[in-house]
Amino acid sequence: MRHFFRSDSAELLFVEAGAGLPVVFLHPTPLDHSFWQPLVQRLTGVRAITPDLRGHGGSALGSGLPVGIFNRVPDAPVLTMKQLAADTWALMDHLAISEAVFVGCSIGGYVLFELWRLAPQRIRGLAFICSKPQPDTPANQDRRVATIAQARAQGSAQIFDGMAQTLIGASARAVRPAIAEELRSSMQQTPEALVATQAGLATRPDSVPTVATIHVPIFALCGGEDPAVTSPEMETLQAAPGGCDWHLLAGAGHFAAYEQPDNVAQRLGSWLQRF
Repeated sequence: MRHFFRSDSAELLFVEAGAGLPVVFLHPTPLDHSFWQPLVQRLTGVRAITPDLRGHGGSALGSGLPVGIFNRVPDAPVLTMKQLAADTWALMDHLAISEAVFVGCSIGGYVLFELWRLAPQRIRGLAFICSKPQPDTPANQDRRVATIAQARAQGSAQIFDGMAQTLIGASARAVRPAIAEELRSSMQQTPEALVATQAGLATRPDSVPTVATIHVPIFALCGGEDPAVTSPEMETLQAAPGGCDWHLLAGAGHFAAYEQPDNVAQRLGSWLQRF
């Protein structure tokens, strides 16, 4: 069932399923909470909380986003990782949950680092799927500038058409030809939200130093066919003092949890049993 809560100026959507250990799942952009449905259905003993990030799916972008942070596009509003983390804590407070395990894919994983910096005492464990602690490279920032320009000139449809093809692993596309269309149908951001998200990704902080402070257990899974996040980048998570349960999933792209829900559920479910 869909529910709503407020965080600052925005009304945000979330869905709950199951009972047991509270686990908050933060989806990749530009998808929504439905990204996690195939995985969540395969997990047991978990109270799965799957919000739509601000500006995604059924969640509003809201007003008052900072402008001027991304100096490459100084007039772009910026959806910061800190704002997304604040929204997540607002959801936790709305549900009266004092602590939980958090799972994030791509931008969702970047938010996990901000959650840790803001309130580590409320975190029992962190699971990173196709996400890394490094900041944007200059080459990635160049691509974000081009994406913002395209969104402003042409809208978001063509951009999402491309993402639905390039970010899915070749193996998944070969086995499930309909997967690109399935994921494309969940890409519903407005051009304004797309611009703000891209600016937020471009200006996210370097979280490599944060890894050395994480004393709770970490789960890390990298897709072997992921064009956006590499194994060496994610391997830096193994330096966390709380320990890291590391996995490289062959034949999986950037959306590994959707592409191979059985394999990811087996690995993540086993890790969750420690809590």
